[in-house]
Amino acid sequence: MTGAGAFVDARGASLPETIRRSTAYLERHGVESARATVEVLLMSFLGADRAGLYARTAGLDARTAKLFGRALCQRCQGVPVQHLTGRQQFFDLVLDVRPGVFVPRPETETLVEVALEAIRATSAPTVVDVGTGTGAVALAIARFRPDARVIATDIAPSAVTLTSRNAVRLGLQIDILLGDLLGPVPPDLRGHLDLIVSNPPYVALHELEALPAEVKREPYEALVGGTGAHRRLAAAAAVWLAPGGWLVSEIGETQRGEVEALFGRTLVDVEVLPDLAGRDRVVRGRRADGAG
Repeated sequence: MTGAGAFVDARGASLPETIRRSTAYLERHGVESARATVEVLLMSFLGADRAGLYARTAGLDARTAKLFGRALCQRCQGVPVQHLTGRQQFFDLVLDVRPGVFVPRPETETLVEVALEAIRATSAPTVVDVGTGTGAVALAIARFRPDARVIATDIAPSAVTLTSRNAVRLGLQIDILLGDLLGPVPPDLRGHLDLIVSNPPYVALHELEALPAEVKREPYEALVGGTGAHRRLAAAAAVWLAPGGWLVSEIGETQRGEVEALFGRTLVDVEVLPDLAGRDRVVRGRRADGAG
């Protein structure tokens, strides 16, 4: 759009007209959920919720129109909408996001729900979220289980910084450590963790090219890994989990059999659970009660 701002602001368009024309523009460029994208961008630029957006009678001022038009163009080029707004909602938490750190997806809420169920009957559980990214999983667990000690680890300094910022802004207490898998976790916690939870990089290399453009903009190391991390997590669980403790991990929808087998080498009660769309999404397994 030669000037997307001019498109949005042409002839003093009202906001409903701006929404209609912007939605049509995104649809012509093959952007999924075009109207929802327009609404999210406008709510971000105008500082309004959805009800406030549709209650607004004024159109966009010139500066906002220019910023909004530029965002439309970037979205058509595959830039994730979360990178344009700088925010992503996860449960009732609004997280800061940034390029270079994996954006949490709605389906990962299933991972958190399974994790919370695993520790439902455990008082003051000790939890480690491996590969925390924005901190979404760790912060959601801290939000719903304020009695838990939650530790978040990530190998990327940018993720550790971002998680720290999200924790402070949301007023949630977690420990955030830089390092690979459980490497930075205090050694006195070996054999005492009630839950290890992870959304590791699990896209297989051969699957990468077929992914949507916005997904391929995610950091490679946070996206591609196949079942390598699941193998390492299953081995680590035998050392770090308390007897009866759980390992809960997200998987790709074609990885059920392979990850079940990996978990079954060191854990019992291994089970695969679907997300809301019915796709295999989470594998969980428990360290045997009599583990020594």
